[in-house]
Amino acid sequence: MRVEVFLEMIKSDFYTGVPDSQLKALCDYLIDTYGINPEHHVIAANEGNCVALAAGYSLATGKRPVVYMQNSGEGNAVNPIVSLISDRVYAIPIQFVIGWRGEPGIHDEPQHVFQGEITCDLLDKLGIKYTIITKDTTCDDLLEIVSEFDEFMDCGKSVAYIIKKEALTYDKKVRYENDNLVKREDIIEHILQVSGDDPIVATTGKTSRELFELREKNGQMHDLDFLTVGSMGHASSFALGIAINKPNRKVWCIDGDGAMIMHLGATAVIGSIHPNNMVHVLINNGAHESVGGMPTVASSVNIIELAKACGYQYVTSVNDLKSLDRELESVCERKCLSFIEVKCAIGSRSDLGRPTTSPKENKDCFINYLKRI
Repeated sequence: MRVEVFLEMIKSDFYTGVPDSQLKALCDYLIDTYGINPEHHVIAANEGNCVALAAGYSLATGKRPVVYMQNSGEGNAVNPIVSLISDRVYAIPIQFVIGWRGEPGIHDEPQHVFQGEITCDLLDKLGIKYTIITKDTTCDDLLEIVSEFDEFMDCGKSVAYIIKKEALTYDKKVRYENDNLVKREDIIEHILQVSGDDPIVATTGKTSRELFELREKNGQMHDLDFLTVGSMGHASSFALGIAINKPNRKVWCIDGDGAMIMHLGATAVIGSIHPNNMVHVLINNGAHESVGGMPTVASSVNIIELAKACGYQYVTSVNDLKSLDRELESVCERKCLSFIEVKCAIGSRSDLGRPTTSPKENKDCFINYLKRI
């Protein structure tokens, strides 16, 4: 089904969400049609943020907003769903559009499998009536569903459209780019040149995939690296837990702007504890690149001043490899909590693969390494 038809039929003119590759047609259409426009479309920090924003819109306008997300975002959204919009509390109806990663019977990455199995069960528990949209869903089918959903929302209850792979289409190609020149894979390679046998925690998405392939290219073992394949936004907290308990070893966190913004409170916690052996490298391309390239709000946030305000003791920003090398060399000698923002281009190799080890294998190798240091 063409995404334009789908949106016309569910009748909303305000959308907020966190981008998802399964919803690329929807995300591309919204960016192409509205861009980032507070009256019609907001890419929020996380899915709970989206629910609260949509609820405020609903109360102010009397209209029914749309919140879109990957099904992994259900967890982030649970609290405002049950304690804010629920018909047992304020009864604020919202339409959810949810990309179904890890759909049972369809091969997907390990971090999506369990979430895929419980996607519908969670919605049942949350009291959200749902339907599944497939490539075969017709306009007549959707019209009947919308009519049923309207009655449900009239009672202050929320509804969800679960979107299977390729169920929505958009014919126009939308290109995402910025003016930065440095590639993320080159940034990671330069980090590896100085990190030696220090442990590295890499954020979810292409960052972990590139780190894995660089180790392969260099003929190196993978036991130094923890690849955070899921739990977006939590890599820095994970690294903090290691840094606190391995005080005699430098601990590196390679983070992304979308991930950092998703759970920004972690930055304040890290700064308050300020472990002097932690290096937080933020690769900032201003995009949710791993799920399609849609923008984050990073381009309008002064990340450097934010890190300073949170208590990071050394903070800097670079946009070229020469400057990065200089900062990486100095941070190896510095004994304080350090933050390096690296401005990065959008894009990756077309042949970028995925880790060939399982998450449990990665964890076991990493644990064995941590025991030795």
